[in-house]
Amino acid sequence: MVSLTVREDASASGPFVGSSAFMRLRQQRADRRHVKTYLGGKPWPAEGRRTTTSLSPEDVADWLPMFAIGLQTQGMFPYPEKLDGGRYTLWLRDTRVPSWASIDFVPGAEEFEVYQSGPRELWGEVTAAHAWWDDQGRPESERFGLTVKPDGTSWAWLDSPKHPVPAVG
Repeated sequence: MVSLTVREDASASGPFVGSSAFMRLRQQRADRRHVKTYLGGKPWPAEGRRTTTSLSPEDVADWLPMFAIGLQTQGMFPYPEKLDGGRYTLWLRDTRVPSWASIDFVPGAEEFEVYQSGPRELWGEVTAAHAWWDDQGRPESERFGLTVKPDGTSWAWLDSPKHPVPAVG
């Protein structure tokens, strides 16, 4: 949630004041296909490009890093798929185009297997957004704000509207 103050020029600006979550009505919910349907019936990993990462899915799983990452990326939806022994696969998908990524979490591992496909490098976007947040000293959500202009343009910022949060991707 954001506490916006409307200015004389009809713009509005203010800080985020806490987290919120809303339950959408069924008719408001987007139809989100599981990422496996993006494989087009091809066997795993279809056309996915394999890499590894030292950034653990656990490092991006909490509310605050997801908030900071969400301010920098657009149209990305995460889906954790639980496996045995504390393992899981974090799936990412682009809600507009058929890009997807999967990151396999294994407890105690220092490197994690990543597969990506499509025009967007979704895990690369998450990694860049997390690195920016980390470089800023991992600021809390209250240091972020939002400005909205009368024409509908808007941007998130850190500490001041003069310091926009960079878009990734």
